[in-house]
Amino acid sequence: MRGGQSEDGVPRTSDEIDYEIFGHETQYVEITLDPGEQTIAEAGALMYMTEGIEMATVFGDPSRQDSSLFGKVLSAGKRALTGESLFMTTFTNQGSGQACVAFGAPHPGRMVPLHLDQLGGEIICQKDAFLCGARGITVDIAFQKRIGAGLFGGEGFIMQRLRGDGIVIVHAGGTMMYRELSEGETLRLDTGCLMAMGPTVHYDIQFVGGLKNAFFGGEGLFLATIRGPGPVWLQSLPFSRFAGRLASAIPSATGGSSKGEGSVLGGLGEMFMGD
Repeated sequence: MRGGQSEDGVPRTSDEIDYEIFGHETQYVEITLDPGEQTIAEAGALMYMTEGIEMATVFGDPSRQDSSLFGKVLSAGKRALTGESLFMTTFTNQGSGQACVAFGAPHPGRMVPLHLDQLGGEIICQKDAFLCGARGITVDIAFQKRIGAGLFGGEGFIMQRLRGDGIVIVHAGGTMMYRELSEGETLRLDTGCLMAMGPTVHYDIQFVGGLKNAFFGGEGLFLATIRGPGPVWLQSLPFSRFAGRLASAIPSATGGSSKGEGSVLGGLGEMFMGD
């Protein structure tokens, strides 16, 4: 329940929810709520709920302390910048016993539970990564400070910032890789493969080097560079890559077009970044 204590004895501000993840390639998560507990989720993520769960649609982030009209508009505006819906949904157990609510994955991939109280209270992740979480979690935005990372990085200038001391469920494409980077340890990766990182991890982009690599290597002109210390989560199949493969198989007569996920340059970004 809300108001308990974390492992280090500090009073907890988020609800203590129980969860179980089912499936493999296309997963769903079932959350069990005690009476009075609540979970928040992205609009459209609901799969099913049992008797006793009450659903409510909220303008902006329901976990924000500022409940004024200006605060709600500001919260909703920030969500719009990340491409999210202006609304979120809350699911509260109004019954006298335990009740369940489940959420489905938006595309093939993996759901990853993050215990923020064990991760320093903050994680920065790609837009669209947040699926659901305990009441008390704040879903905000994080700006990339370097203009190069913002323009050419596959995650774009704006990412999601998850704060709190509860559990959040994030989703990403393909298989997940978790790694704890030591001080100064560096990884170079495809820009779209970065799913989440700790706030102490430094993120930038670098020219891939070599004309043949740049134009014929299939990875675009730039690679992402992340440097520790801190945790990172990588995804093997970014949604932009998955969608690009599907789009390439659709006849052009349909008039469809693809757009790089998270890149403020859109199609121009794809030309530079590959996937």
